[in-house]
Amino acid sequence: MNLLFYSAAGDAPAVWRSALATVLPQAQLHAWAADAELPACDYALVWKPPAAVFARQNQLRAVFNLGAGVDAVLAMDTLPVGVPLIRLEDAGMALQMVEYVLHAVLRRYRRFDDYAAQAARGEWRPLPLGRRPTIGVLGLGALGLTVAAALGDLGFPVRGWSRTRKELEGGEAFAGAAELERFLSACDVLICLLPLTTETRGILNRRTLSALRRGALLINIARGDHLVEDDLLAALAEGQVGHAVLDVCRDEPLPAGHPLWTHPRVTLTPHIAALTLVEDSAAQIAEKIRRLEAGEAVSGLVDLKRGY
Repeated sequence: MNLLFYSAAGDAPAVWRSALATVLPQAQLHAWAADAELPACDYALVWKPPAAVFARQNQLRAVFNLGAGVDAVLAMDTLPVGVPLIRLEDAGMALQMVEYVLHAVLRRYRRFDDYAAQAARGEWRPLPLGRRPTIGVLGLGALGLTVAAALGDLGFPVRGWSRTRKELEGGEAFAGAAELERFLSACDVLICLLPLTTETRGILNRRTLSALRRGALLINIARGDHLVEDDLLAALAEGQVGHAVLDVCRDEPLPAGHPLWTHPRVTLTPHIAALTLVEDSAAQIAEKIRRLEAGEAVSGLVDLKRGY
């Protein structure tokens, strides 16, 4: 069995080869390079691949996306027709997302930035603690539901929105365009965990940001193209958004000189909210390959029309 491998994140093929050797010993991993002579491969393991990756690969049985977001692969004209696209499901990502969000929410709610500023001035003074903020989660897939549950367990009022109706245990769920503004209107914190589709591109814009409670915290850990960056900068200047925590940007790396780099009320991280854990991911991929080889159904299949 031959596996084609490419990762724009710079993952070392040797690390994946070692992990797969344990869980799928019959497989040979072949790292793609523009000048490499590769055999016909049975499965592809990719993250943001160039278009040429799939050239001459006409025997692929499935393409595995090495992450939760599949927008980069779906945008390719060379994605083999009729070949299933399969995304990673959790593989350690949900816990990392929870950690990231809890840090961002608690940092603001418990006023740790204010205390850091006081300490820098040599000032010792307890600050009043406000009401627990109402937190809105945009996107109630597996990751969104896990994040919402963790926040609810800490006593935060939680509400969620998704394209289609979902159940949100312990919180209020909203669905569809008709309910979006009502969902946003009570949010002190907005967390974006949506897939990137034609409908969700630019969803974090002047209109939606204006619908939040004044001084809201925005956390985007989904895709940079969900956010209209100029609209965020305007909302920050007006005080409508109090702070933004951005793990993703429209252009990555963020270009030098971009105003988000130096904005005092923007926290940037380099797309690390949920890193791909190689051993967990390799085990999941190996199990799905075994099921495919046995003619059994697998989960994580991407609906190419819906985009997730």
